[in-house]
Amino acid sequence: MQRLLLLLVAVLMGALLVLVVQRHDTVLAELARLDASSLETKIWAVILLGLAAVVLFRQRFTRALESVLIWVVIVLLLALGYTYRFELRDVADRVLAEFIPGRPATRGHTVEIARGSGGNFAITTQINGARVSMVLDTGATAVVLTQEAAKAAGLPLEVLNYSVNVDTANGRARAAPVTLDRISVGSITESSVPALIAQPGQLRTNLLGMTFLNRLQSWEVRGDRLVLRGQP
Repeated sequence: MQRLLLLLVAVLMGALLVLVVQRHDTVLAELARLDASSLETKIWAVILLGLAAVVLFRQRFTRALESVLIWVVIVLLLALGYTYRFELRDVADRVLAEFIPGRPATRGHTVEIARGSGGNFAITTQINGARVSMVLDTGATAVVLTQEAAKAAGLPLEVLNYSVNVDTANGRARAAPVTLDRISVGSITESSVPALIAQPGQLRTNLLGMTFLNRLQSWEVRGDRLVLRGQP
């Protein structure tokens, strides 16, 4: 690298001398009267000084150039990330949905949920603003909550009337009818959803039943994915 730069300096100096010879009849006489303030002389002087600086400080120059290139790449990546931020967010949601059971992947009014390792669709919902884990149960006529989930959702447990018979995995039990202010799955939110609260100790898992599913525009199971479509 150093030899190449020295060779380039020598070539440029030779070209400068040839130019001077071509423009003047007597070389020695004209060199003695060379006008150092002319534009041409200043340009060549800047070029020669620049090349000399590169030769003398080539290591620092190389490091500075590497730093500049690194920052240029970082700025370009940030610009690309900002430009395609919505697309990247959708991709991130889908990736997280594959690795976090129950996490919904949202695209507009469509929500997709991957099947869990146990074969069920575990779904993370928001009930009255509280995070509640549920399991899809198309055989349940209503959304059914445990006592713990109902308490987290701020429902008045002390005034519940367990007047409805329900069939659970533990057999027949009784549940109290309530109305949920809102229940959300990803970007889908339904208001005033009828639900049931099971008696204490009668239910281990919250069930996402038909009183929510029937509110949707459509829902279906595609292989290992549950696809929910909310109303536009």
